[in-house]
Amino acid sequence: MKIAVMGTGEVGRRLGSRLAGLGHRVTLGSRSGGNPVAAEWARETGGGHGTFADAAAAGELVVNATGGLVSLAALTAAGAENLRGKVIVDVSNPLDFSDGFPPRLVVPAEGSVAEQLQRAFPDARVVKTLNTMNNSVMVRPELVPGHHNVFLCGDDAAAKDETAGLLRSFGWGDGQIMDLGGLQAARGMEPLVLMWVTLYGRLGTGDFNFSVVTGS
Repeated sequence: MKIAVMGTGEVGRRLGSRLAGLGHRVTLGSRSGGNPVAAEWARETGGGHGTFADAAAAGELVVNATGGLVSLAALTAAGAENLRGKVIVDVSNPLDFSDGFPPRLVVPAEGSVAEQLQRAFPDARVVKTLNTMNNSVMVRPELVPGHHNVFLCGDDAAAKDETAGLLRSFGWGDGQIMDLGGLQAARGMEPLVLMWVTLYGRLGTGDFNFSVVTGS
């Protein structure tokens, strides 16, 4: 599959490398087509790179790995025509580090970044997932032993099925993938990152995750 990964930070590069290693044709998108970090990533992986618009035009599926505070601007730069009909896998979190650590969560008027993007691009199909864990665990769930979960939500059932297929290719089992329903569930998923940050400070490692355990 041709996949556009928006964002050249650690999360975008990690996801892009894993997807490229699985045989997908990945294009890493950034504000500038001459981004040196993206160019180096492309040399190492054999993938492509370009502007947000270049990447979105090349991709059959789009992964939003930009910071949640700039995701709307990044995808606006990508162009609505390049996103039309495509699945947007949103892994972003709207964290504001301007006052230092720990960050604060900035909640868009729509209730979540995922809903903000869906409203801005109604012809795309947004699925929220992978935002509640470290980027290494995103693509290598075996780093955390035992049962743990990856959440996803979205308003388009086929888009969620396609996203779940990507999660399985990363190594997530069906018993780990928890569908939380419609995209409104992102209002619960995005704030969970604050607990992740707290636990990271306490544990001193990112190799952990959340597990949902019921009494039934």
